[in-house]
Formats: sequence, structure tokens, C-alpha cells
Amino acid sequence: MEEKNMTQEEKKTQQKEYEQYVKEMTPTHNLWLQMLKAFITGGIICCIGQFILNYAGSLGLDKQTAGSWCSLILVLLSVVLTGFGIFPKIVKWGGAGALVPITGFANSVAAPAIEYKAEGQVFGIGCKIFTIAGPVILYGIFSSWVLGVIYWIGKMAGVF
Repeated sequence: MEEKNMTQEEKKTQQKEYEQYVKEMTPTHNLWLQMLKAFITGGIICCIGQFILNYAGSLGLDKQTAGSWCSLILVLLSVVLTGFGIFPKIVKWGGAGALVPITGFANSVAAPAIEYKAEGQVFGIGCKIFTIAGPVILYGIFSSWVLGVIYWIGKMAGVF
């Protein structure tokens, strides 16, 4: 009702004020700075992983076993840091540099579990733990199955 009584000039003024408000409220991002932060964060995570691999190798473990221990330790560190509220701060600063490696996947499983623990074991943690990681797991398994079937058919046909 008020809009009908507004003049064209008032509508333009209101539109300009709204555009100014949106401009002020919209966060600005420096792409190059974000990429640098992601690179540094991912690099540090990879250096920690490489240190774990080298240390496990120096203990006499073969590459595969050392790699398994490296993955386990990185996941454990990620979950512990998520539990203490440190990993979300790392993610906020480092962006994709922290989210892409295995540490980000562990965080995506641990964070909902921690957030919904007050709702109980079944309806809280049990239902919400895979809200973020679930689609990744589902489509990963499904695409692996499809590729396996294609490979099996190709093997039977003599293509592979």
C-alpha cells in the first residue's frame, strides 16, 4: 500500500539506498590472498604428513604401512582439533587448503557429531554424523561400483 503512494523519485532513492546497503554488507574477498592462505595451509598439512611418513619410515615401516599410519594420525589430529574448536579457525583462515586433504574430510564427519551430540546417540550423532560427508561417501562408492562394472564388462569383452 505504501509503495503505491511512493513517487518515482522516492522509489529511485530507496533503490539506491538498498544498493548501497548491499554493497556495504557484501563481504569482499581478495582472491590472490585467499589462494596464498590455502596454499600455505595445505602445504603445512602436507609437510606434517611428510614428516609422519619419514618418521614412520625411519622406524622401519614399509611405505604402505607408513602411509596408513600417516592417514590415521592426520585424521586423529583433525578430529581432536575439531573437538577443541581449533580446526574451524584453521579452515576459516586457510579455506580450501584445510578442507581438501584428508583432514577436511575428518572434520566434516566430526563437526556434525560434536554439534548434535546433545540430541542423543541415535537421533543426534547417529543421524547427523554423515550430513556433510555422506554424499561424498555415497557418490564415491557408487561411482567406484559403476567403474568396476564397466571394467568387468571390458575385461569380459577383451577390451582391457
